[in-house]
Amino acid sequence: MDDISLVTLFGILLLLLVCSAFFSGSETSMMALNRHRLSHLVRKGNKSAKLTARLLGKVDKLLGSILLGNTLLNVVAAALTNIIILRLFGQNDWAILLGTLALTFILLVFSEIMPKIIAASFPERIALPASYLLTPLITLFHPVVSVATTIVKGFLWLLRIKIETDQSKQKMTFEELRGLVLDAEHFMPRKHQKMLLNLVDLERITVNDVMIPRNQIESLDINTEASELRQQIITCHHTLLPVYADTPSNIIGILHIKRVPALLQETTLDLTRLREILNEPYFIPSDTPLLKQLQQFQERHSRLGLVVDEYGELLGLVTLENILEEIVGEFTTQSPLQAGKFLRQADGSLLLEGSSSLRELNRKLGLHLPLEGAKTLNGLILEHLEDIPETGTSLKIAGYPIEIIQTQDRIVKVARIFPAISKSRQ
Repeated sequence: MDDISLVTLFGILLLLLVCSAFFSGSETSMMALNRHRLSHLVRKGNKSAKLTARLLGKVDKLLGSILLGNTLLNVVAAALTNIIILRLFGQNDWAILLGTLALTFILLVFSEIMPKIIAASFPERIALPASYLLTPLITLFHPVVSVATTIVKGFLWLLRIKIETDQSKQKMTFEELRGLVLDAEHFMPRKHQKMLLNLVDLERITVNDVMIPRNQIESLDINTEASELRQQIITCHHTLLPVYADTPSNIIGILHIKRVPALLQETTLDLTRLREILNEPYFIPSDTPLLKQLQQFQERHSRLGLVVDEYGELLGLVTLENILEEIVGEFTTQSPLQAGKFLRQADGSLLLEGSSSLRELNRKLGLHLPLEGAKTLNGLILEHLEDIPETGTSLKIAGYPIEIIQTQDRIVKVARIFPAISKSRQ
């Protein structure tokens, strides 16, 4: 290299440092790239995104090629630095040592740290264009990288370490998906984020959590006198009504009110024809996740199901509206404090019916009552006390002081709940 000028050698060294910075930045940008954003770009037909996704599909080859290229560049840069030092200072050990330290510092700052910081800040801007250069380099380095990768996999096999190199096969858990939605709070309206979180949480909620209890179901007794049954149908507020025979738990069908007008035009309600227009009752296990039940409603083109326990006993009913309200909130425009189950007092406390759903209380009133176990306020109180309380009994659950106002037929009819007491005041 005696015939190559120092200016040319310095130019080559600078080029090697730039190329090393490219490999360092490419590695960081590829690993920091948002996979979901990349998938979105691929679906839109972005050519750079498709090429990048293909490279990330084989991470072992990608990293092997980047590390091979970077290592070769750094070794050549070190050798070239020694040549330059010998040209300038001759065989001087101190000069070689200082030159090596200087090159190490320059590589660390300008070819490692700085490009990696920039790449981590703008991964998409760097990774997508870099894929066009990395693709032919991976093909060029393929023989060496394949040998190195085979050796590495052999050692990993000996160590009983199983790896998954194809990122597309890695599954996202519901908790990870929930975290992803939470992290997106700056990119979407709060209302939309809440709806997405509610949708993700449907997998953890069962129909037992949102069903209408059996004692609150509005239903018809087919054995009631025709005139009385006619009046009940005319005055009902629901589109679908369970119909039973003798006992409310013996459901024989579901009546769709829209199919009744022709019968009501007659002087006497024909009970035989009424039976004929009943739909087959649809029974649901109480532990069915809401997300699965939503899919089943869609597949069956149904809007109402009867919830039963493991013994087949009727527990309540769940409607499509119940599930949708878990996602988007209440459909009704009526204030929750006017709905009959809630009454706010002047001292800030709330009078609540014991049959109120805990999920409904938390959602409507911003409470934080525990949802594990009992589903209603009455059930929560009985579970906590392990006994039927008397009127005037007071207790505290999850920081909320609760007073029993009225009990009837072994259940809590009305309770007063006060604002939560902070730990600092306890």
